[in-house]
Amino acid sequence: MSATPALQPAGVDASALPPDAVEVARVLGAWGVKGAIRLKPFAADPQALFSTKRWYLQPPELPTPRPPGAKPQTPWPHLLRVVQAKEHGDGVVATVQDLADRDAAEALRGARVFVSRASFPTPDEGEFYWIDLIGLAVVNRAAQALGTVVGLLETGPHCVLRVQGTADADEILIPFVNAYVDGVDLAARRISVDWEADY
Repeated sequence: MSATPALQPAGVDASALPPDAVEVARVLGAWGVKGAIRLKPFAADPQALFSTKRWYLQPPELPTPRPPGAKPQTPWPHLLRVVQAKEHGDGVVATVQDLADRDAAEALRGARVFVSRASFPTPDEGEFYWIDLIGLAVVNRAAQALGTVVGLLETGPHCVLRVQGTADADEILIPFVNAYVDGVDLAARRISVDWEADY
């Protein structure tokens, strides 16, 4: 049982994005002189970026500092049409139709990159995207509701579910491994676990 990390929901401007948009990477800056960009994917396996030729952009949460005398910021493209994308070191390098030169690519530094959840590759049996687990109810073998998944932690060997119960309850951490997770029912929006609230 495993979960692909870093595909977390974020507050976004829905007017420029598909309704199922998921933030998957950030633009680090230009790569080369012909308008290619470097990206930092949030997942160790950036297949969500490679599964579509349409990347949606939003500005960074915090404005990127601009040097004195810099040219005025050009309007952000809301959509990049990807020509080619490939892994390069621990990141991704992409060429897109919409960027003509290095300056245009560099202007996107810090941009948040979103793709439609519908375009994600189908996960293997027993594998899940984090975005699909967040919000699911967690119920133990005694049919006791433990709470709702509010996030996941990457611990190295496996992921850990962060489950929030009632308002006065502490967060419960449950390893996302077969020893403790009996099953995930995405249609019913429920995770069944071998776990007690007071563990």
